[in-house]
Amino acid sequence: MVSITLSVPKEMKNEMNNFQDINWSAVARQAIKSKLLMLERFREFTKDSTLTEREALELGRKVSEKAMKRHKI
Repeated sequence: MVSITLSVPKEMKNEMNNFQDINWSAVARQAIKSKLLMLERFREFTKDSTLTEREALELGRKVSEKAMKRHKI
């Protein structure tokens, strides 16, 4: 296994110190693993897409607007 250095704000480190029984390296590994899995799924989902980035952003905006109206946000 290789090592990486992770920087966090001082306030976050102070809060982490309140939970010394937590393996923060394991927490970070799991968070990174989850993010990688999500990105891999996204890549697979979009690999055959013919949408341009601009079209995808516009579609996302429209979906968000409809969701807000549906949930009356």
